[in-house]
Amino acid sequence: MTDNLIWGQYINSDSLVHRLDPRTKLLSVLAFTLCCLLLRTFGGYASATVLVGGQLLLSRVPVRKFVRGLKPILLILSFTFVYHLLVNQEGIGSGVFVMWRILLLVSLASLLTLTTKPLDLAKGLEQLFKPLSGWGVPVEAFALMLMIAIRFIPTITLELDRIILAQKARGYDIRAVKGHKRIWAYIQLVVPLLITTIQRADQLAMTIDARAYGNGKGRTSYRVLKFSRIDYAAGGFILAYILLILYL
Repeated sequence: MTDNLIWGQYINSDSLVHRLDPRTKLLSVLAFTLCCLLLRTFGGYASATVLVGGQLLLSRVPVRKFVRGLKPILLILSFTFVYHLLVNQEGIGSGVFVMWRILLLVSLASLLTLTTKPLDLAKGLEQLFKPLSGWGVPVEAFALMLMIAIRFIPTITLELDRIILAQKARGYDIRAVKGHKRIWAYIQLVVPLLITTIQRADQLAMTIDARAYGNGKGRTSYRVLKFSRIDYAAGGFILAYILLILYL
């Protein structure tokens, strides 16, 4: 199951996308999200797909692994499609566009986590929301919380795999269960999974307190984020491409 997971994982590489400043990638994802919300035509969606596909190729992330990691959201997308098919008057066309939009947003967000280290991502968020600290917003704590939440996704999945393997060692294979009984079998895994997750969270909290991290205010960083020419060029290209999509 962990082999099919791309959220929260980082693939080390020396690609152009990896070398970009995390703030550049965060702002690009934000601009692309706003662009997707404004798309209304097939040509716009196709152009946005070309942009995401180009980012995937530039990131050097294995395409097969990336596509396999998107399979878990297909069930959610199928429910969304059925809902629009039954409720919305526009029917199939509206459902397809909504599914397409969600798939584009999830793909680009997945590329963000695959090409950015969690610490760099948290530092980028902290720098972007720094002006809000003057209004009393705990920016540092928010960035740390988000980083830990992203890193806990593969950890929770790993714990689920261990529980399933432990049951299999006792002669019970949950993957052999068919139909609705399999859904109920997975629901029964929630309790041990929740207990182990809470234990790990408690250990992490004790570790942070032992290192006197506090709320993170005033802490220095070994690596100082700095925009380079590549960031300006990549940000300008993405912005121009998005504006061109919206204009056409």
